[in-house]
Amino acid sequence: MRDGPVLETERLLLRLPEERDLDGFIGLMSDEVAARHIGGVMDAPLVWRQLCTILGHWSVRGYGFFSVEDKASGDWIGRVGPWAPHGWPQPEVGWSITRAHWGKGYGPEAAAATMDFAFEALGWESVVHMIAAENVNSQALARKLGSVDLGWDAELPGLGVTVDVWGQSKADWAHNRERLKR
Repeated sequence: MRDGPVLETERLLLRLPEERDLDGFIGLMSDEVAARHIGGVMDAPLVWRQLCTILGHWSVRGYGFFSVEDKASGDWIGRVGPWAPHGWPQPEVGWSITRAHWGKGYGPEAAAATMDFAFEALGWESVVHMIAAENVNSQALARKLGSVDLGWDAELPGLGVTVDVWGQSKADWAHNRERLKR
């Protein structure tokens, strides 16, 4: 499965994950700090399964996490996109950026592109983000996008964790997207 949407921002290329991204995924999931809120540290065979799960999600649902690539260097910098595992309360837009690329604005740039994709291409009326209560970095990114803590939590089946649910409506995004462009 190599065909699929490609999103492009000023600095980033968002495309379907490929086997060549495995080293990037392994780097992300072997970093205790970066992986803390996305399932924890995993060894290479489990990361391989995770990559295959993401590709399977694309096949089953028609959307999923994109691999995020820095256009200038070609570096794999993370996974960002719409995601709806079985049993989750609502589809979400989620993000995970390698720690070496934190603080460069890649997370908001990639997340904004995938929010556009979720609302325009997928026709979603709202977007949520499942964020651990102690994950202040993801909370800051959600705020930058204009999302708010919706005041309810969700247990994520299969992961055994409870998260805060953040989000916004399509109408809110239209306003917040313009604010981000300034």
